[in-house]
Amino acid sequence: MMKRIRFVHGEFTGSEIALGCMRMSRLSVSDAAKLIGTCLDEGIDFFDHADIYGGGKSEEVFAEAVGMKPSIREKLILQSKCGIRSGYFDFSREHILSAVDGILARLRTEYLDVLLLHRPDTLMEPQEVAEAFSQLRQSGKVRHFGVSNQNPGQMELLGRFLDVKLIANQLQFSLTNTGMIDSGLNVNMENDAGLNRDGGVLEYCRLKDITIQAWSPFQHGFFEGTFLGNPKFPELNAAIDAMAEKYGVTNTAIAIAWILRHPARIQPVVGTTNPQRITALCRASDVEMTREDWYALYRAAGNKLP
Repeated sequence: MMKRIRFVHGEFTGSEIALGCMRMSRLSVSDAAKLIGTCLDEGIDFFDHADIYGGGKSEEVFAEAVGMKPSIREKLILQSKCGIRSGYFDFSREHILSAVDGILARLRTEYLDVLLLHRPDTLMEPQEVAEAFSQLRQSGKVRHFGVSNQNPGQMELLGRFLDVKLIANQLQFSLTNTGMIDSGLNVNMENDAGLNRDGGVLEYCRLKDITIQAWSPFQHGFFEGTFLGNPKFPELNAAIDAMAEKYGVTNTAIAIAWILRHPARIQPVVGTTNPQRITALCRASDVEMTREDWYALYRAAGNKLP
């Protein structure tokens, strides 16, 4: 059975693996229905959207595929994001409010369980964001709030003006994108891995009970393609394949199990549109990866321990 993760400040639980719906706009309604049905059968009830995914079409296809109605809606945890516009970021009160109205209309729902601010806006006025969040919560349109790709200082600045706690921060994290743990493993070392590029966001989120959501858990670089089966990563794939054989699961499940093993209780957001891959990677929830195997995979990805 799919394990569940607790969002401390939201006082609710969700599947420890979430489905990212960025590519859902490419699917027919029937194929999207099969994908979502497989997710629900496997215990995934957390679905991550953004207003820019497919120009909004991903949310529309999702709503059509599930046949959105109250009896269906109560079984789902819906998260969406806003703040990215064409050529700039916009955390203004007016944009946040209008973006949420658009999201709700496309998803055919009266409320979002979680709204994330999508990437930082350096022109953000935190008081404006606080006003928008307050209005959305009081109107019942959004129940909980979080951010995406923000560092501790940015979250502290925003939190100073909020009357609610941030519950999530969505960050890039995978076996080949390990920046937020590298610096913690290389404290006081004069090497590139020891450079703190994110203000200690991993430790901060753990201290503040903010759930980290890992986006692109199979990707290397910035959307440069999957590292699984990629000849650019022979040592890593050999190690993953060996672990897959050891634990009796697929390579996708090992890549997700590696993330789930971290005590920060990170929630991977998987973006596959293949129902068979969903079934396979959900076995990650059953894997009890040893500490030795976790570090072996970390080293196989090209990382050196001090």
